[in-house]
Amino acid sequence: MSRVFRRRLTCALLSASLLLSAGAFAEEIVIKFAHVASDQTPKGQGARMLQRLVKERLAGKARVEVYPNSSLFGDGKEMEALLLGDVQLLAPAPVKLEKYQPRVQIFDLMFLFDDAAASQRFEQSPKGQELLHSLENNGIIGLAYWLNGMRQFTANKPLHLPSDARGLKFRVQPSDLQAAQISALRAVPRKMAFAEIYQGLQTGVINASDNPWSNIYSQRHHEVQQYMIESNHAVGNYMLITNAAFWNGLPEDVRGELKTIIDEVTVEVNRQALALNEKDKQQILADGKRELIVLTDEERQRWREVMRPVWKQYENRIGSDLIEAAQAANGAAQ
Repeated sequence: MSRVFRRRLTCALLSASLLLSAGAFAEEIVIKFAHVASDQTPKGQGARMLQRLVKERLAGKARVEVYPNSSLFGDGKEMEALLLGDVQLLAPAPVKLEKYQPRVQIFDLMFLFDDAAASQRFEQSPKGQELLHSLENNGIIGLAYWLNGMRQFTANKPLHLPSDARGLKFRVQPSDLQAAQISALRAVPRKMAFAEIYQGLQTGVINASDNPWSNIYSQRHHEVQQYMIESNHAVGNYMLITNAAFWNGLPEDVRGELKTIIDEVTVEVNRQALALNEKDKQQILADGKRELIVLTDEERQRWREVMRPVWKQYENRIGSDLIEAAQAANGAAQ
């Protein structure tokens, strides 16, 4: 953390404290919700639903302003903005929180979860809820997990087995763990912001990537990739978070109603996410120009075996207890 950032953060916290003690919330509270996805994605739909319900139930007390598509802050700036109070709500991928809590990397372990239902069972388990609330010492409060769908590979060559990925340049998020998993495939990881993926694929800086179907479609990645691989190799989820000083300083009635609204929106986002992803998958394939490859259970197991050594490598940072809880969630419905 830089000296300038520490000074700004201290000033922001002092200002928040003074404003709260002076009754700063006598006027309508503005809650800025910034995110990097489009309005058509599960996260985008959730943000708009939250905005609508707050307008209906907290009119005159609070309002939500939504800034999609990195229009306010991009990948690299949104966490700093939250801690400084420049935004009040974010729904980042867990990878963006690993510097504050390394255990959130559990969601980046490829082929750990069998499917979205298993990941949601883990999120609602005691271990999953403990993880959600483990950021408070860093001034961050976790409010909910939002599902975005399972992540799928896209590439400019067919991918059936791990050996097929050898030599490809994969976009990864700013995560050493993600990079290690791609390296385990003898492929080349390239760290890149979400908003830069399309151009990267178009220019050949990268030639493979991964995202849920909703992101692939809304960001038009399929236009510059020939093969869509239904790998379901990792859960695409978000952690809805807020600034702790802001949240704890809200009037009790506003905070209570806002949490009730967030819980309702979370149920709806998670309910709709898989259907929306299936719809976007069909739109990607509608013109017949892309080839869909669906990994079999046997093929997925081959990928899982390649990833297991990376799971072991990161076990001390993530915690064997979380990895065991995730594996238990796979079999919980059986």
